[in-house]
Amino acid sequence: MDKQDELLKEAEKLAKRMSSYQHDLAPAITSNIVCSADAREELLDECEEIWRQMEECQSKLTLLGTEILPESDAQLSLLMMRVKALTAEYNQWQKRSPEIISTNPDVLVTLGKEELQKVDHDLEMVLSTVQSKTRKLKEDMKREQQWLDEQQQLVDALDVTHEEMKNQVVQFSEKRAFQELKSKMMKIRAYKEELLSALGEFLEEHFPLPEEDENAKKKKKIPVEERTVQLVTLHEILERLINKLMNTPHEPYLTISDSFWPPYVELLLRYGIALRHPEDPNRIRLEAFHQ
Repeated sequence: MDKQDELLKEAEKLAKRMSSYQHDLAPAITSNIVCSADAREELLDECEEIWRQMEECQSKLTLLGTEILPESDAQLSLLMMRVKALTAEYNQWQKRSPEIISTNPDVLVTLGKEELQKVDHDLEMVLSTVQSKTRKLKEDMKREQQWLDEQQQLVDALDVTHEEMKNQVVQFSEKRAFQELKSKMMKIRAYKEELLSALGEFLEEHFPLPEEDENAKKKKKIPVEERTVQLVTLHEILERLINKLMNTPHEPYLTISDSFWPPYVELLLRYGIALRHPEDPNRIRLEAFHQ
């Protein structure tokens, strides 16, 4: 049984070598590459020798014949033979190492050229693929650059629009603030005029000129020749004091003239509406109620 296994292994090895010769060497020899006649004859001789060895192995296997197995052990023996065959094939593959097909320099040169042509063809295919990808990447980069330029132009246009709108907003804000301030000033002036009008009506009603007082008939009348100056109303006195304070706040004092009726002056001083100058008693000013 062991001898039969050895013959099977040797036959398998020879078959593999023959197959290797047929697939690897035959195309190289029959190709357009020129090979010497001696190298060709040598390869043919090697093939015939291998074939002869295979025939010898086949004859030995035929002579050994097949063993007659008992029927009870037939299935088990077949399984054992199969296990041995698989184990032997596994060990053969584990021990197998690359074999040199031939030592002839011409054959090796021919095979080397064939392999170089294959490698060159593969490299050309790789180069073509890389060039195609490079062209595609350049086109993509060109499109991306164009898109980036368009986006940059859009950003620049938006920046210009933003600056214009910002200036418009500032101008609009300043104009609006000016309009609001103007409106407030007009309201204040209207309110001032309203207050002055109400004050004038109140003063004309309750503080008239001396000759217009109803009780003046009961009092001693002032001779006409002594009235050389026309008296002014309390309303006019207050208006002069207010204008003096507003127009010249650094010099708010007003000189008391003969047109000011003394009782009205004393009334303003007594109730803190007016103040005398600390050095000149003939000058008075309005109390700064707004401060």
